[in-house]
Amino acid sequence: MNMFEPGVAHGLSDLTIAEAVAAFGDGVLTSVELVQACLERAEDGKALNVYVTLDGAGALQAARAADAARKAGEPQRPLSGIPVVIKDNIHTADLPCTAGSPAFAGFVPVEDAPTVRALREAGAIILGKTNMHELAFGATGYNGAFNTGADVGVRNPYDSTRIAGGSSSGSAAALGARMALAALGTDTGGSMRIPPALNGCAALRPSQGRYSDRGVIPIARSRDTVGPMALCMADVALLDGLITQEYALPAISLSDVRLGIPDEFWMNLDEDTQACAEAALERLRQVGITLVPVMQAGLLALNAPVGFPVVIHEAYDCMVAYLAEHGHGMTIEQVGEQLHSPDVRFIYEHWVLPRKIPQGDQLVDVAPLYQAAQNGGRQALRERYQDLFELHQLDGLLFPTTTVVAPLANPEVNEPHSFERLIQNTEPGASAGLPCIQLPIGRGHGSGLPVGIEVDGPAGSDRRLLAIGQLLESLFGRIGRA
Repeated sequence: MNMFEPGVAHGLSDLTIAEAVAAFGDGVLTSVELVQACLERAEDGKALNVYVTLDGAGALQAARAADAARKAGEPQRPLSGIPVVIKDNIHTADLPCTAGSPAFAGFVPVEDAPTVRALREAGAIILGKTNMHELAFGATGYNGAFNTGADVGVRNPYDSTRIAGGSSSGSAAALGARMALAALGTDTGGSMRIPPALNGCAALRPSQGRYSDRGVIPIARSRDTVGPMALCMADVALLDGLITQEYALPAISLSDVRLGIPDEFWMNLDEDTQACAEAALERLRQVGITLVPVMQAGLLALNAPVGFPVVIHEAYDCMVAYLAEHGHGMTIEQVGEQLHSPDVRFIYEHWVLPRKIPQGDQLVDVAPLYQAAQNGGRQALRERYQDLFELHQLDGLLFPTTTVVAPLANPEVNEPHSFERLIQNTEPGASAGLPCIQLPIGRGHGSGLPVGIEVDGPAGSDRRLLAIGQLLESLFGRIGRA
């Protein structure tokens, strides 16, 4: 079910950042016109539950200032007049920051997170704060809090009966619906890749520690990271450069690229995902990219004992520290009491607060499992990745981002079996702290829904990975708006 009808004004929000900047320079587009087009898309798509806070008046005021500065001949910054959105667990000055939860409904930060500040200093216009899986504790965005439409949770603009993915749900849905030109999200186990895959946009999970983690309502600081998403890989690379001040991209030809195909990441695919992903592989072979089969990599097995325990253990300490640091005046127990989503409330009541984790039919203390993960388990996973990269001389591992297209939006979508199919391929790279890119490769023949592919590279190879992403995007093209 397509949520929108085409229109001339709406088409403005199809522009990439580079296209919009060029149109500003040519005098054929103003920032006010672009922001207004995005706001119209947001109004038309209210049923998608994309926004917690939409600051239309503030965005238009900033757009008028950008247009006046341009007309006056003032030097233009890279994002001057460009409308972007921010996931609602990232501090943005003078706008509420809820993390998708009533627990933080009254919180308004006084300053930007460093990642937001970097974009604002580059001229970006903040349209608003996007809805998300509550406290970022899920992969679906099926969250009944702060909904602007009649249905529950952030919905997929390509089919509003489907989820947008999570936890960076609204940021990706805003791009899929062309309500903005770029977005910031966060990723703990897949949230910078799952929603972009389901909504047809490009994204980067940066190497762990490459971006500041300040000004973010946390889950697990050793896994959390802010990341950029946009309508094309060049825009993702621009956002990454503005945040890190690392702008150079290596020159790469098709014959230079070597990608590993790990068989365990190609399991459990639904029909549309398998067909699109196999067609993508064939296209890569045709143009001369080297594809290396990687059999029995063992990455999923190495991740199993370190993924879940790290998140659950750190969730308690990180939230307690965050509440104290920012003077929220409530305990972590009081946060738990105010949770809206049944799935997240269950996680807090049974695992986070009692510091337990399910093992078989029992709940056991998570601390010993966490210590095992920190004292060798995570390092073994990192070393296995590095061994694979070196053994096969790989730029990265390539695989479908999610094993399924966007599932139907209903309470069952938050059950463990659905979560596991969404996060199967994204969590190992997050546990290892690797840079990971996601880009769309088409829409399923049966569902019409976007399908994405991911490339995970060696730690610190972010800019090379982004250059490879641009090369791959030139082969697969971009997915049209919903």
